[in-house]
Amino acid sequence: MSKESLNSPTFSISNKFKRLLWWFIYLIFFKFSPVPFFTYRRFILSLLGADLGRNTMIYPSVKIWLPSNLAMKNGSTLGPRVNVYNQGKVSIGEDAIISQDATICASTHNYNDPVHPLILAPITVNHNAWVCAEAFIGPGVILAEGSVIGARAVITKDSKAWCVYAGNPAKEVNTRKEFR
Repeated sequence: MSKESLNSPTFSISNKFKRLLWWFIYLIFFKFSPVPFFTYRRFILSLLGADLGRNTMIYPSVKIWLPSNLAMKNGSTLGPRVNVYNQGKVSIGEDAIISQDATICASTHNYNDPVHPLILAPITVNHNAWVCAEAFIGPGVILAEGSVIGARAVITKDSKAWCVYAGNPAKEVNTRKEFR
């Protein structure tokens, strides 16, 4: 797990400007776009630095902290009301699904330091992984190919390929048939 720490509790002026620009674009052009306009939303996010593959589906109610910290491969989906809190990088593999109301959080704070500096910890969701409704993916987690994180599960450690996880904290509960 690669972690990058910010010595300051705040972000650069450039970062703040990008997020302010994104906030205005999100409110005016993104949030209220019709659901089937996936190509339109891909175009907007790409203009703001997101690295998006073909046929990615991003719903208009998705919240993305910073588009330039998001990479999605072909056929992946961010479902309704997904919260991508990507202060750190978030990479989503081919045909991966992040279901409604899930949260992906790619940062935390050093609670042992009185300044509580931010720690950026990238998240990787690999090919064919599925994050079910209302699940939480913690900082620095790598979801292996084909893994399933069950509804409302909280995962803070890397998963194994083609395994199913459930609960809080998430534990391996089953395996999944491999397909490609």
